[in-house]
Amino acid sequence: MDSARDHFPRDYAEAGLLITYGPSLPDLYRRAAGHVARILKGAKPADLPVKQPTTFELVVNLKTAKALGLTIPPSVLLRADQLIE
Repeated sequence: MDSARDHFPRDYAEAGLLITYGPSLPDLYRRAAGHVARILKGAKPADLPVKQPTTFELVVNLKTAKALGLTIPPSVLLRADQLIE
């Protein structure tokens, strides 16, 4: 499950976007599988709770920052899930 579509925040940063922040798609897929399992066991879809994403990814593209002449604060770099150099 590690295709290009599985990590859209990272994909945009790898394409040159400076900073991306969004839900972790692999986490969303795992949670959706739980809903599918409940439906297959007989639960009514209308009775299942709507769940919001809980895991997010922050990706910083340092190459883009350098090209733009920007310095990313260390506090942001420490919070990033991935740095693209």
